[in-house]
Amino acid sequence: MFKGIFIALITPFKAGKVDYETLANLIERQIAAGVSGFCLLGTTAEPPALTDKEKEEILSFCTSKINGRARIIIGVGSNSTEHTLANIKLAAKFNPDAYLVVTPYYNKPNLNGMIAHFSAVADEAKKPLVLYHIPSRTGQKLSVDFLSKLLENIPQIKAIKEADYDIARVVKASTLFSDKVEFLGGNDDLWPALMGLNFPGLISAAGNILAPAFVKIQKLFLEGKIKESQAIFKQAYPLIEALFFEVNPTCVKYALSCLGLCEENVRLPLGSIQEETKQKIKQILANTPKELII
Repeated sequence: MFKGIFIALITPFKAGKVDYETLANLIERQIAAGVSGFCLLGTTAEPPALTDKEKEEILSFCTSKINGRARIIIGVGSNSTEHTLANIKLAAKFNPDAYLVVTPYYNKPNLNGMIAHFSAVADEAKKPLVLYHIPSRTGQKLSVDFLSKLLENIPQIKAIKEADYDIARVVKASTLFSDKVEFLGGNDDLWPALMGLNFPGLISAAGNILAPAFVKIQKLFLEGKIKESQAIFKQAYPLIEALFFEVNPTCVKYALSCLGLCEENVRLPLGSIQEETKQKIKQILANTPKELII
């Protein structure tokens, strides 16, 4: 279900409002690049800074624009179970293929709480769940034992978006549980290593710009052309790294603005990136082969 490149789509802003004309253009460019799907209202979309009305309008617009041409995962997670359930009710109107549910941040629930949370989510969702594991944002790393118990109790978890940089833990978890769930990449800079661990898909923030590169990298890898795949990744890597010089999606939006595809605006509490960062991104972007960029 989750094979290929999924774009964690940004929310473009213009004069403080969602810029739907830009959003439509970005979606078309991603589909033309050959992506398999979109993750709507993921972290890259700045959902904490969006109103419920804006979220509903964005989902309505994007699902209508995509119109069955790619799979859709909708981000619904929060650190409140009731809020997460409310997000699912809103998102359910648009019939996604799955829901992305982050492990509750700040609260850092224990095992019983986590199982109860995801049980409630599964009962409400009645669709496949993608567990989003991103310790750098949530403050909680799920141990392999913890994850094992969670998967045993919540069979509706069909995939894990893995954004842990502890590669030894990632290897262990994906080796032990790949027969139960699909593992999806959550760190763009680790994509070749994750493909080597049989990760079938990637949910990518850098793909907002580098979708053609990621699609080619995976295609060549699956064809057994490992050296060619690695060569493209090497060309794209400086920009992949640059897009995370500051917190996502600030650098992604700035790079898109350099391409004339989006204004660099983000919503508070995010702010514009440092001038020094802008100059670095601009130079790296200029040196990246054009065929790797949307």
